[in-house]
Amino acid sequence: MSAVEDKLAELGLTLPDTPTPAGAYVPAVQTGRYVYTAGQVPLVKGTLPMTGKVGAEVTPEEAKDLARTAALNALAAVKSVAGDLDRIVRVVKVTGFVASAQDFTGQPGVINGASELLGEVLGDKGVHARSAVGVAVLPLDAPVEVELQVELAD
Repeated sequence: MSAVEDKLAELGLTLPDTPTPAGAYVPAVQTGRYVYTAGQVPLVKGTLPMTGKVGAEVTPEEAKDLARTAALNALAAVKSVAGDLDRIVRVVKVTGFVASAQDFTGQPGVINGASELLGEVLGDKGVHARSAVGVAVLPLDAPVEVELQVELAD
């Protein structure tokens, strides 16, 4: 097991299997030293634990936990092409999408769930640039979706 996966285990987390794409795409692609993941929703064993809009059916705290799960799924997608998460030099960028009730403006706090997980697991390598965007609806009525851009060692 890699040092990153050891850290996940220390946190009581297990890297899931790479989620199956819901369309005509792959979970991640590598070009040169970079891996770009497709947007990952917070599937747990193939099922969304919650659906709906943040600020309506889903609380910001619940959504923050879901963003954490989506980031874990994104790490699994990175591993599917990198082979070993210890190759991560740095998380370059996180883009988080939040299915938001019309008056909800707390998207950055929700996506902190993903950012904080990456920091806990990867330390300084997990520090990244980020966008947190509110949207009307996400695939499968997911409350959040997270994508990563990661630099790898050769």
